[in-house]
Amino acid sequence: MTMASSLCAIHPFSSCSFRDPRFRQSDSRFTATYFTFASSAIPNSSSTTLNGRSSLDFSIQKLNPNVGPRRIRSAVAAGPLFFPENPLVGDIFAMVFSGCFALSILRIYEETARRGVFDQKLNRKLVHTTIGLAFMLCWPLFSSGRQGAVIAALIPGVNIVKVLLIGLGIWKDEATVKSMSRYGDYRELIKGPLYYASTIALSSIIYWRTSPIAIAAICNLCAGDGLADIVGRRFGKKKIPYNKDKSFAGSIAMAASGFIVSLGYMHYFSMFGYFEESWEMILGFLIVSIASALIESHPISTKFDDNLMVPLTSFFLGTLVF
Repeated sequence: MTMASSLCAIHPFSSCSFRDPRFRQSDSRFTATYFTFASSAIPNSSSTTLNGRSSLDFSIQKLNPNVGPRRIRSAVAAGPLFFPENPLVGDIFAMVFSGCFALSILRIYEETARRGVFDQKLNRKLVHTTIGLAFMLCWPLFSSGRQGAVIAALIPGVNIVKVLLIGLGIWKDEATVKSMSRYGDYRELIKGPLYYASTIALSSIIYWRTSPIAIAAICNLCAGDGLADIVGRRFGKKKIPYNKDKSFAGSIAMAASGFIVSLGYMHYFSMFGYFEESWEMILGFLIVSIASALIESHPISTKFDDNLMVPLTSFFLGTLVF
């Protein structure tokens, strides 16, 4: 509770959560009328654009000297990167761009799987590690609020439908099966890959980019769980006593990589003003990463699937520590 309160005191928009500012009643200093007045002070400008950010910063500070640079960046970052004057068009454009970006990465791995460039299990883990993180890189392209979150979630949502169709045998796609399955069985896709896509979609809709819970869930699932398998297979000679299928090297790699990548995305999103970096948040990421590694090493994860247990741990524990 103390951790959340201290962070909320720093965050310029937040009351006691990391929810997106547009999910709550907006600050009176950031109404449409206020921004219209601020924008009109900029010569030859009818709308607030990224090119006029410095002029907008000066105008807002001149109107209200109590507004700091971080608050200004948060306000400017409220709209989509593309077509900020039309949020819906901008979000659709961001969705197309993000979808093509993620699809191009997936196509590369499908081609490497078809050509046998990597071992099938390694190829699968490379897909597992990169796709979710690449998609999260595109979140700043979307607008803040419910609209941007839902439109962004359509990208993993489409993948959920694809995975279900392939996993149920309705759609034949050998390249996708080879790149996502352990043993080349299409029915595997309705377990791990389905949980994976669902985690990313739910992180987008429920938590979005102003919540460290979304960062923790996706980073521990993608970077943590992905590198745990890769490192464990190569250096995991010493097995964990309570689970001979897991190694100390793999679990340490999972905790370390999940934590480090979480810090990277914390800094990345803080540059856009979505939240403030803090030592409390860093400690929270460390706790969640260690707990996720412990759960992943437990036999219960082998029984129910890592892609299910790791996100559930991140969501639950993240709610307590952030």
